[in-house]
Amino acid sequence: MDPISIALGLAQFVPSAIRFFSGDDTSKAAAAADKLIGVAKTVTGMDSGDEALAAIKADPALALQLQQSWMAHEVAMLQEDTRQLAEINATIRAEAASSDKYVSRWRPTFGYAMAATWTAQMGAVSWAIIAEPTQAPAIINAMVNTAPIWAIALAVLGVSVASRTKDKAIAAGATPPASLLAGLVGKVTGRG
Repeated sequence: MDPISIALGLAQFVPSAIRFFSGDDTSKAAAAADKLIGVAKTVTGMDSGDEALAAIKADPALALQLQQSWMAHEVAMLQEDTRQLAEINATIRAEAASSDKYVSRWRPTFGYAMAATWTAQMGAVSWAIIAEPTQAPAIINAMVNTAPIWAIALAVLGVSVASRTKDKAIAAGATPPASLLAGLVGKVTGRG
């Protein structure tokens, strides 16, 4: 069997592992499958994923050991995620506390640069289409090719604006907004 199929077979014993195989990123799914198979081979002492899956299916004690070993692996991954988030938050706090005007004002600077760039590009495109109407299809196609660049830049700008708005509201004494999931749970339970 292929690694994903073996990992999905192992996931019946470790349901929390299934989330690592979902999504469109096949390289992440393959890496997660290899990791789960590696844990299963360690637990069973088998040389192949197929043999490890068969051994775990045959022995409930091995299934329990797989669950325990995978949980330890998940805890390690969560600790790494927590460490990375702590570093990101420390960076954001250092930026906010900086007395350097440029460091503390990079968000508005980026926003103004985006607005100026967009205005210049739209002006140039408009002028080019008016000056050479026969070239309009080629110009519009060229604009379409810039869409991924604009999407990334606007996503960065959107996250920056949203997080800064939230930071200002919290600094002014407002209660931090609930997450989307917490808001939905509140609506369903009648507490929101």
